[in-house]
Amino acid sequence: MLPTLVSEIPITSWTLAYIAAFVIGVSKSGIKGIAIIIVTFMALAFGAKNSTGLIVPLLIVGDIFAVIYYNRHTQWKYILRFLPWMMAGVLIGVLIGKDLDEDTFKIGMAFIILGSVIMMYWWDRRKSKTVPDHWAFAGFMGVMAGITTMIGNLAGAFANIFFLAMRLPKNEFIGTAAWLFLIINVFKLPFHIWSWGTITWESVLIDLRLVPGIFVGLYVGVRLVKIIKESFYRKMILILTALGAVLILFR
Repeated sequence: MLPTLVSEIPITSWTLAYIAAFVIGVSKSGIKGIAIIIVTFMALAFGAKNSTGLIVPLLIVGDIFAVIYYNRHTQWKYILRFLPWMMAGVLIGVLIGKDLDEDTFKIGMAFIILGSVIMMYWWDRRKSKTVPDHWAFAGFMGVMAGITTMIGNLAGAFANIFFLAMRLPKNEFIGTAAWLFLIINVFKLPFHIWSWGTITWESVLIDLRLVPGIFVGLYVGVRLVKIIKESFYRKMILILTALGAVLILFR
C-alpha cells in the first residue's frame, strides 16, 4: 500500500522517483529503449504493483508533450496497423496480471526481446529495403506490447522493434510512437483505477509532485534528439532495447 500521507514517503523513494520522472521526459522526447530504468526505479521506490499505477499518469503527461511537439511527423497507417493488436494485448494483460508468476514473465519477456533485437540487427546488416508486411508480425508484436505495457509498462521494446522494422526515419518514429502510446496509456487508465486499484488519490498526489522532473527530462531529451544522427539513432535504440532486456532478468 502507498503511504496515506505524502510526508510519510522517505527521501530515498523521492530521489528514485524523481530520477524515474526525469527519464520519462527524456524517453518521451525521443530517446527510446530506456523504459526499464523508469520501471526499475519506481518499483524500488514504491513497490512493483503500486509503481504500475504511479507510472501511467506520468507517461500520459510525457505523451501529451510528445504528441504536440512531433505531431506533424505522425504516420497513422502504422498506428492503425499496430493499435488494435496492442489493445487486445492490454485486455489479456488485465486478466492475467494478478496471477502471473513474475519470474516466468520477466525471463520469457527478456528472451523474446533479445531474440527480436538479434533479428532486427540481422535485417540491418543485410541492408534489405523490404519490411515485414504479414499481419502476423504486427499482431505478435502488438499483442506482446499490450500485455507487457499493462503488466509492467514495458511495451517500448516491442513497439521499437515494430517501428524499426518499418524503417521509419527518426522524427517519424518518434511522432508515430507518441500518438500510439498516448492512446494506449489513456486506454489503460480505467483498468488501473477500477480493476487493479493501482491509481488512487494518494498516487495522484505523488504524481503531481513528480511532474516537474518530467519537464526537465523533456527539455534535455529534445536537445539530445537534435544532435543524434539518423544512422546512430537506429543503433542506439537496438542497443538500449537489448540492455533493457538484460536488466529485466536482474530486476
